[in-house]
Amino acid sequence: MTNDEARRPGDTRETEQTMSGTPQDRALLPTATGAESMAALRTMLHGHRLLAVGALSVLVAGTAVGLLTAPLLGRIVDLVVEQRGAQALTVPLVLLIAVAIARGAATAVGGTLVARLGETVLAALREQFIERALRLPLERVEAAGSGDLVSRVTSDVTMIAKSVRQALPEFSRSALTIVLTFAGLAVLDWRFLLAALLAAPVQVFSVRWYMRRSSPVYGEHRIATGALQHQLLDSVGGARTVRAFRLGGTHSGLLEERSAAARDLGLRGIHLVSGFFSRLNLAEFIGLAAMLATGFVLVDGGSASIGTATAAALYFHSLFNPINATLYLLDDAQSAGASFARLVGVSALPAEPAPQGADAPVDGSVTVSGLSHAYGTGAPVLHEIDLAVRSGERVALVGASGAGKTTLAKVIAGVHEATSGSITLGGVPVGKLGPAGVRRAVTLISQEVHVFAGPLAEDLRLARPEAGDEELRAALDKVGALEWAEALPEGLATVVGEGGHRLTVTQAQHLALARLVLADPPVAILDEATADAGSAGARVLEDAATRALEGRTGLMVAHRLPQAATADRVVVLDAGRVVENGTHEELISAGGRYADLWAAWSDSRRHPAEKVPKPAAGHEVPVVPAP
Repeated sequence: MTNDEARRPGDTRETEQTMSGTPQDRALLPTATGAESMAALRTMLHGHRLLAVGALSVLVAGTAVGLLTAPLLGRIVDLVVEQRGAQALTVPLVLLIAVAIARGAATAVGGTLVARLGETVLAALREQFIERALRLPLERVEAAGSGDLVSRVTSDVTMIAKSVRQALPEFSRSALTIVLTFAGLAVLDWRFLLAALLAAPVQVFSVRWYMRRSSPVYGEHRIATGALQHQLLDSVGGARTVRAFRLGGTHSGLLEERSAAARDLGLRGIHLVSGFFSRLNLAEFIGLAAMLATGFVLVDGGSASIGTATAAALYFHSLFNPINATLYLLDDAQSAGASFARLVGVSALPAEPAPQGADAPVDGSVTVSGLSHAYGTGAPVLHEIDLAVRSGERVALVGASGAGKTTLAKVIAGVHEATSGSITLGGVPVGKLGPAGVRRAVTLISQEVHVFAGPLAEDLRLARPEAGDEELRAALDKVGALEWAEALPEGLATVVGEGGHRLTVTQAQHLALARLVLADPPVAILDEATADAGSAGARVLEDAATRALEGRTGLMVAHRLPQAATADRVVVLDAGRVVENGTHEELISAGGRYADLWAAWSDSRRHPAEKVPKPAAGHEVPVVPAP
């Protein structure tokens, strides 16, 4: 048996998407429209109006003070031309120093306030996104693929954070400088303002040219990056299945294809930026030439002094950096805007439906009636399954790869919603329990266990936040993990997960089983939870799983037939249908499908070096590790 039937070839929509599909085949999580993004931003800023007004006021004051530099320098030029002497320069020079100090102080304070405002909004956005992402229906997340959600919570949040911390303060200062500088030119002489505005048509054309082309490119690039991340996660996470089905070439091709798509879109963005700035350089040349020519004409005609013309030229020259910075930051703004829209799109999704008032199930009985399921519009994976599990009973789900074991487990656990049929837990229909009620009643443990970064004790308390240290030790002891846990450098206080002490596969599964004991649900589903531990580790985990299932109903997607043999009952699936149902001894005596699987396993144990004969077309002989 393989340990990843959700990715079996040719059987489900999930497989078609992962193995050979394109990003467009997936029902990606939504992206907000421009209007929705602006509405979300206004809502987030609404509670911080005082901070926003204060930041804007300080920046305006600082920028206005800074604009006094050009007139003061022009005054110095006039004093020199008029040969007033060195003493006449004292006041303008002192004022220049004061202007520099005041502008620096206001810029620092204003930038700090803008950054604080941005960080506050970013924190609210991040919290809203995480809160909604954690409450999304699991089926919706699985349909989009984990890479889509991961890319939003990592690269998209990083892009927005970078813009908030670097681009937003600079953009605010630059925009104010441009507006107030044009006002200063008008005060000097309206003709200087007209000369400066000759560059505006080229700049407006450049911006429109860039915005029209860059917005879709950056949006597509974010999607392509998400698809690439999903493919990386899929290929690495499903490495064993990839090797088992010899799909290395297929996955390498998909990685190359999606990497090329992300690269090509990135290069298109760079090409657009290069063309954008070449047009801005032309605008600078036109504007500065017009300003110098206007100054020459006005000075020659006696309408302006040399100092005034100098101040006007300095004003226009001082516009180069803020205009270029503002327009350049449009590049970051496009990327940040695309990322913001992706986060808002998820934040705006409806949360999972609330329970309809039904009480939590009082026992662990599970009843499945006429259950069928298909992924999307694909062929059905489960067909009219009827299954009744008594409270406290341990049932093993057995079958060849693609039989539907994992799909059935996920439907019962509420990860997928059945296409047709019904499920009751403790006599209560799952529709009345709602997703939250199903999660309280059923805990699903798969072979993919995430160890959260932090102290081991806090990782365990995720299952029961109020649990004391003795309860944590009791849970670990029940699954046989207390000895190695207390042997860690700092015992239960040892930091595990990312950046901490690295747990083995067996230890991570022990941790998951201890969480199960702490959560204490009436129903537990083990989806090949021992598959990655190796033969020796699998035996240890099977014993731990048996102890963890005491007092509760257990459904086990059996990776090893000896594990199935210890169950109270074995249910054999084939092509999405229940073909056998009984105890281990009954099914062996019946001589059916399960007896064939057991014989194949027994033969592989007696002759481990011999190769299992190739099955007939359309059938698979499971390869089960020896105990």
